[in-house]
Parts: sequence; C-alpha cells; structure tokens
Amino acid sequence: MQHPKISIVIPAFNEQARIERTLDRVLSCVSDRGWDAEVLVVDDGSTDHTPAIIKRWMEHHPGLKLIHNRGNRGKGYSVRNGLLQAAGEIVMFTDADLSAPMEEAERLFAALDSGADVAIGSRWLERQRQTIHQPLYRRFFGRCFNAMTRLVMGLPYKDTQCGFKAFRRSAAQVIFRLQRIERWGFDPEILFIARKLRYVVREVPVTWGHDERSQMSYLKDGAKMLEELAIIRWNSLVGRYDKDIAAMKDTSGMVTPQVERPVPVEAVRR
Repeated sequence: MQHPKISIVIPAFNEQARIERTLDRVLSCVSDRGWDAEVLVVDDGSTDHTPAIIKRWMEHHPGLKLIHNRGNRGKGYSVRNGLLQAAGEIVMFTDADLSAPMEEAERLFAALDSGADVAIGSRWLERQRQTIHQPLYRRFFGRCFNAMTRLVMGLPYKDTQCGFKAFRRSAAQVIFRLQRIERWGFDPEILFIARKLRYVVREVPVTWGHDERSQMSYLKDGAKMLEELAIIRWNSLVGRYDKDIAAMKDTSGMVTPQVERPVPVEAVRR
C-alpha cells in the first residue's frame, strides 16, 4: 500500500458552524497544489453535528478520514492521536479555524526540506503578516504566557502556541509518544521534548488572522497552561522523559518508536 507524502491533522470539537468551510479550504488547497496528501479530522467527543458533517464529506473525498476520541480529551490528546496514526512522510496539524491559511503550509514544508525536523508557524516573527489582530487583552495574555514559557522551559521561540506545526514523520513518531500533556499546554511540551532529543526546530513566519470564535479562555485555560508548564518541568526534573527515551532506544543507542507507550485503543480510523 502506497502511503501519502503529507498528512494534515485537524483537531475538532463542536465545530459544526465552520467545519465545512475548513474542509473546503483544506481540500481545495490540496487539490490546487497537487499535494499527495491525506486529511485526518480528529473528533474530540463533539456533541453537535461535526462527525456527521465530516462523514458526509468523506463520501466524496477518499483522502479525508475521521478519527474519534472517546469523550472530550483535549487538543493535545487529539493532535497526538491524529499524528501517531498519520501515514505521511511529512505530518502536520492545523487548527480548525485555519487562522493560518492552509497555503502557508508550504513555508513549513520548505523548512523541513532544508534540513529541519520540526517546523513551527510563528505569528510574531513578522508581525506585518497578521491580517486580523487579536484583541489587546488576548495579545497581553499571549505574550505573558510566551515570556513565562521561555523563562520556565528555556524555549527560545517567539511563538510556541501557534496551532500550525509540521514534522518529519520519524521525529513525530518519537516526540508524540513521549508527550504527556493532553490539553492546551502540549505545545511547549512537544517543543521541549524536541530540543531534548536535539531535533532541528525551525520557527517560520506565517500569515495569520485572529478568529473571534476561538474556544480558548485565557483566564481559565491560561491558568491551566501555567500549571501544565510546572508539570512538564517536574516531569523533566524527576527523569520521566529520560526514562521514556531510554525505553525507546535500540541496540545502537538510536531513539526509535519501536518500543512505545501504546496508541489509545479508541484511536481507530473509521
């Protein structure tokens, strides 16, 4: 069986209002660019018509697949669930609101082609690329969180939270099996793991426009993300990542995904 070159993962929770527009834009981009790609939508326990809409689109688009989480597990869990099942040589995820246009993925792919293992979209490297700016309070909380992330995690990136990231398959299969955070704080964790494994991470400026329908609450979810930063740091201090990495090393000392924490049993393609 021939695998696609690119896998695009879209985590979705109660997205019936915009999922059709998202699918149309993503699938049109795939067709227009001539990408050899599959599109995997991970339904995170939606209680609306999101899964039914996706299934209807699947009838006419064989490259579109639906993955179900059992209940609402969080964005980090959904991204991990999708990327570990993705078959492409290059795997990426994008938010369902497509704040970064799908066409901007070519910037991520170019970074991987030039030697990076991980390419992360950034809203802050070239601010003039922002087409619709966030409200001032969101910008304030976002910049504060990023500053805290740089301080606590030692991450040098201007934007860890942009939901637009791509990976070489070999890197993703290792990084996401080591991931422990299941909700909003997973982004700094996977970047922390990537640096720990000495993968080449390249931050890439992308065009981006704020969507007012964002489901994230900066007060509630922001507090949880700060808690998750502390958990990541604690997991590192007590050697949990080192232990998992050691379990994944083969006889030559290379880290491979052959010895792994299992992919969730409910993560089957349907």
